[in-house]
Amino acid sequence: MLEAAGRFGPGAKKPYQHELREKLLHEQVEDTKKMLKVQEQEWAKTGCSIMTDAWTDQKRRSIMNLCVNCNIGTSFIESREASSESHTGELIFEYVDTCIEKVGADNVVQIVTDNASNNMAAKDLMYIKRPNLFWSSCATHTINLMLEGIGKMKRFKNVLDQAKALTIFIYAHHKTLSLMRKFTKKRDIIRPGVTRFASAFLTLQSLYEKKDQLRMMSQSEEWEKISHVKKSAKGIQATGTLVKPSFWSGVSLCLRVFEPLVKILRMVDGDIKPSMSFLYGDILKAKEQIKVAVGTVDKTGNLCNNIIEIIEGKMKNRLDCPIHLASYCLNPYYSYNDPSIFEAEEVMDGFIAAVETFYHGDYEKQNQVLNDDLHKFKDQVGHFAKNVAKAGCKDYDFSPAKWWANYGTQVPVLQKMAIRLLSLTSSASGCERNWSCFEGIHTKKRNRLTCERVEQLVFVRFNNIHAKRKIKAKENKRVDPLLSTDATFAQGWMVQGADDESSDVEPVTGLTWKIIAETCGDDEVTQLRRSARLAQSREIEEDVYSESEEEAIDDEDIEFESDQDEVVTTGYDQEGEEDIDV
Repeated sequence: MLEAAGRFGPGAKKPYQHELREKLLHEQVEDTKKMLKVQEQEWAKTGCSIMTDAWTDQKRRSIMNLCVNCNIGTSFIESREASSESHTGELIFEYVDTCIEKVGADNVVQIVTDNASNNMAAKDLMYIKRPNLFWSSCATHTINLMLEGIGKMKRFKNVLDQAKALTIFIYAHHKTLSLMRKFTKKRDIIRPGVTRFASAFLTLQSLYEKKDQLRMMSQSEEWEKISHVKKSAKGIQATGTLVKPSFWSGVSLCLRVFEPLVKILRMVDGDIKPSMSFLYGDILKAKEQIKVAVGTVDKTGNLCNNIIEIIEGKMKNRLDCPIHLASYCLNPYYSYNDPSIFEAEEVMDGFIAAVETFYHGDYEKQNQVLNDDLHKFKDQVGHFAKNVAKAGCKDYDFSPAKWWANYGTQVPVLQKMAIRLLSLTSSASGCERNWSCFEGIHTKKRNRLTCERVEQLVFVRFNNIHAKRKIKAKENKRVDPLLSTDATFAQGWMVQGADDESSDVEPVTGLTWKIIAETCGDDEVTQLRRSARLAQSREIEEDVYSESEEEAIDDEDIEFESDQDEVVTTGYDQEGEEDIDV
């Protein structure tokens, strides 16, 4: 804004409050709507997904968000305050159904939500009214459940607990923290993620990358001279952890087991390309990679079986539904490489069910797809037999929907279904990103913005941020979607007990009430300070904090190094691993 005023020159006048709140805001809303026209046109061509999510803001108001995703991006449509209403299946159904009418019933292919019971109740009601729509569970949420389940297994939990105790000890003392940053060349070992498990994986990865520097630190004279390193039990334990080969081999195993699923998490959460077409196939591939990863240390097979059991248990009825199976076999990246997938009973049952849903009640088109078009695709007849068609689907980064647009013209009924399914997202995380937009606009409890104005501000801010993100993606800038600038979900790696799942989280600081209570006496008023080591939430609530805005530390000055902003790939040694029996 200051730069624009400088270009204008002397005489520039700032806009009045009324202009900002009314005229200029409305102009921005209209400009944003024009920008989204391209996406609205794409809804009609390739279909779209409705994504909905509910949360509670800092004024304790219950907000329901609605976003629409198509193959060129996600757009925020509207929000609704539902503080006085129970979030029943009926309420969610009515809200989503109204939004379907707004977007256009013919444009909508699926609804994506998390796995909450009220969402599943809404799903049943939606199938009664609109039996031609799919209702999908959020892949991001489900894969996080898989990773958390694996992380709770004794073999992996022990490693995570040791790593967490190490980082908490280092970050708890100024001298150890300063020495660590000296040896790592000012790069932090904690890397905040968008979820608790993302923080765990990224921090383990960061520790392993800095293994040599941390080992050298533990053997240095400076480390030995720090009193609480030698005298405290936690200090002795931290030193032992750093020099113990079994710890580092355990970290290596954790990373090799977690990474195949984390790779899928990056794909579904990145919103760079439609993920539905690759989700099921990538999960099958991840299971095989995990079997290889644990094969060298799991002679009995018990560990591998337990991991696969967790994955399949979380996946069942969530990520193996007809829409996932149909997208899997319609993606030529998989079916051209392995035609036998059409012989799998589960896959074909899912495909048939998907056809019956997509062309619900239209038996002529169902017959056309199942008894004619599918055979031409399976047998690679006509355009499907062309060498250019076979070559065009060998690259993992190709677009299955565009491939069908090029080579599926001889089977238009199946082509329409394929393009619409293969253009879909599999995650509702794009809708959940609205939380940060709301908090950035509406951080103070005494803020008097109405829900309508907040919705307009979020509409402008979210859609413009998303547009910039797409531009960066096109410029091939490597950005890890799991990294976060907010350290809320990394608290457990910095503060003892901050990851206690039994404790409620205070909405402003991101700390648990248990931590806050332990810092206060009975007659003491808590005055939490923003600091790099505690890495509290980005906004300060004026009713709680005493320092002025001028005195407060700017969070932009608190850096968590992203290791040169690169997405780190696999490269974990298998040193010193012992056979295990789980």
